Amino acid sequence: MYDATPAGTYTPTTPRLVNISARVQVGTGSNILIAGFVIGGSTARTVLVRASGPALVPFGVTGTLPDPQLQLYSGSTLLASNSGWAGDAQVASTASSVGAFGWSNATSNDSALLLTLPPGAYTAQVAGASGDTGVALVEVYEVP
Repeated sequence: MYDATPAGTYTPTTPRLVNISARVQVGTGSNILIAGFVIGGSTARTVLVRASGPALVPFGVTGTLPDPQLQLYSGSTLLASNSGWAGDAQVASTASSVGAFGWSNATSNDSALLLTLPPGAYTAQVAGASGDTGVALVEVYEVP
């Protein structure tokens, strides 16, 4: 999915793409979940990237990934990693502000990264922290 809104024409009321998500069965090895995104223009942007597994259970999703590990790459360079969000107040506040569904369990193994990134291409990779498998949701939100 691409947002073709020309750079420099965004306003607070301009409709544009501000988040994307995908829910899939996460395997091991080359069957992990990989979501790519690009930050265009010449200005760094703050993004919230989340990997939900246990947080999907209240929505009736069965067979969820019990311990999603989230890694963010630029090319082959690992920029950040998280396994277990630990109820981070800044992550929870940001998730609420961008319209993400809330994670009610601060001790869940769901994972999140809140980062300011320069323009470029990135990949968020979700795998089982212990080599486990299951259904996971990856989300990428632009933070205003």
